[in-house]
Amino acid sequence: MRIKINNIVAEAESGQTILEVAGKYGIAIPTLCHKDGTEHYSSCMVCMVKDNKTNGYIPSCTAMVQDGMDIDASGDEVLIIRKKALELLLSEHRAECEAQCRVVCPAGYNIPLMNRLLESGKAKEAVSLTLSETGPDKLRCYDCPGYCENACRRKKIDLPVSIRNIKIFLYESNTRGDNSRKAKYQHNITNNNTSVVDNYILKKRFSSRIGRLEDDEINEWLKECNGEIKRYRDIADFECAGLEAASCMHCDCRAADNCRLRDLAEEYGVKDPKGKLINAPIQKKINSRSGLIFENAKCIKCGLCVRICEDDAASPALCFIYRGFISIISEPLTREFDDILPDIAQKCIDICPTGALGRIK
Repeated sequence: MRIKINNIVAEAESGQTILEVAGKYGIAIPTLCHKDGTEHYSSCMVCMVKDNKTNGYIPSCTAMVQDGMDIDASGDEVLIIRKKALELLLSEHRAECEAQCRVVCPAGYNIPLMNRLLESGKAKEAVSLTLSETGPDKLRCYDCPGYCENACRRKKIDLPVSIRNIKIFLYESNTRGDNSRKAKYQHNITNNNTSVVDNYILKKRFSSRIGRLEDDEINEWLKECNGEIKRYRDIADFECAGLEAASCMHCDCRAADNCRLRDLAEEYGVKDPKGKLINAPIQKKINSRSGLIFENAKCIKCGLCVRICEDDAASPALCFIYRGFISIISEPLTREFDDILPDIAQKCIDICPTGALGRIK
């Protein structure tokens, strides 16, 4: 068969999808719910193309080629349809790409990563991160009033994480014992009058929002904290730094740098909707056996994890429950989340296009 895609004559075979043929000719069509090797299942609708002969719009990941087709895969009308699809997905995507502590930091320091490194005992890596972020410049925490701690969600429960003092401790730990280097840094700190707010280095990217939070939803982030944690405001050593970092609730998205939904929203210039459709509450389900985490509020119901589980029918797997608009992905109604995915949890994490599935670090 021969079809046209963006006025390019393409050869195709029976049983191929438009998406497959377009890919062979270097025509990029975005997808969220499609993965090679899994059953076709149109749900996200960001792969829509226009059939110029019928003036209709069809999902390229499931629409089979027909001889003589004339397809528009990147025209203005097609781009508008894709933007609308992304807006609909984001309307019930209750997640934040970046933690608020990092968003408000005038220097854009990667505070969530720092806390994760310290919590897992990677003190050297945490120091290296701090030095790589400051470079030859001063650490800006000395002059900063602590915007990060004011934005810390832990503050709404008890005390904010002592981010500023942790950062200063890590920075000074590398200069301790080297008086000449420390004096040089102190000189920069006390004599540089440039406002830290004028040196915002965090690259501006698309960032979704959670929307209005219920009181019980804030406590959901505590599930990733290590039980009763002793808190430290003054950070005297790496043990104190690690324990205080462990009080971080990890309200950032663990897939912030590897989220297909975020990438497409940025590529298509889509803004996050102001109002959110609360289809699923902020909730973290944690499998105590495998460490698997599932956050339904971040799920776009693409069904990829469900389809990949069908190859392992012997194990309890994720599935769709309920019907219509309120349908969600969950464990079967007769099973516990601890029973889910004992063997293929990582496959589901890898195939998820958002941060809905992950693992405790």
